[in-house]
Formats: sequence, C-alpha cells, structure tokens
Amino acid sequence: MFEWEDDIFRSLVNRSEPKPTGQEAKTPASLKAKIYSGLLSIQSQTGPLASLTATSTNGRGLCIFEEAVRILPIGEQVKSLNFCRVCHGRLLGEKLSKAPIYWKNCPYADFHRS
Repeated sequence: MFEWEDDIFRSLVNRSEPKPTGQEAKTPASLKAKIYSGLLSIQSQTGPLASLTATSTNGRGLCIFEEAVRILPIGEQVKSLNFCRVCHGRLLGEKLSKAPIYWKNCPYADFHRS
C-alpha cells in the first residue's frame, strides 16, 4: 500500500470511532484485512497485478506460498494472479480478531501482529 492510502484509511477510522482519551483509535486487524482484500480485488479488476517475479525483484518479500509459485516454471501471466484470494491466511485474517497466522511476509499476518 502507498503511504497516502494508509493516511486516508486512518483518518476514516478515526472519524468513525470514538477515541480513547489521549490515544489514537485502534483499527481492528480483521477490518484492515477486509480493506486490503477489497483493494486487491479492485486492483485485479482493472488489470493484471505485478507478477511475483517482478514483485520479488522490486524488493518486496513474498510469503511462502507466493515464493513457491514464483519458482515454478510457469508463465508470468499465471504469476500475476491474486493468490491471497485462495489463501487460508486471508480467511483467518478477515474472520478472527487475533488470527494465528505466522507466515513471513504475509500482509494478513502483519495486520494481526500490530
């Protein structure tokens, strides 16, 4: 996500939830996961996502499942699919308040670590 997107979502959440005195409102991890899934869905409808090869080359870490697909001898078009859509990490991330997801470089796991 871009930094400006984080600011937009943070301001929306802060306007919609009462803030504890002296603290910024905390956004539930499951809501972050749902927003992230929605953004990925919209992005994939407007065109192909960056391939896993390009994503890795640009310095973004891949989760264990994305890395497995990246090293397969398949075309870049297949490597541009939204693999999070079928991952159990996404399902757990969207449904549970503290999901037991431990995959390195999984955005859904990162939402639940904070």
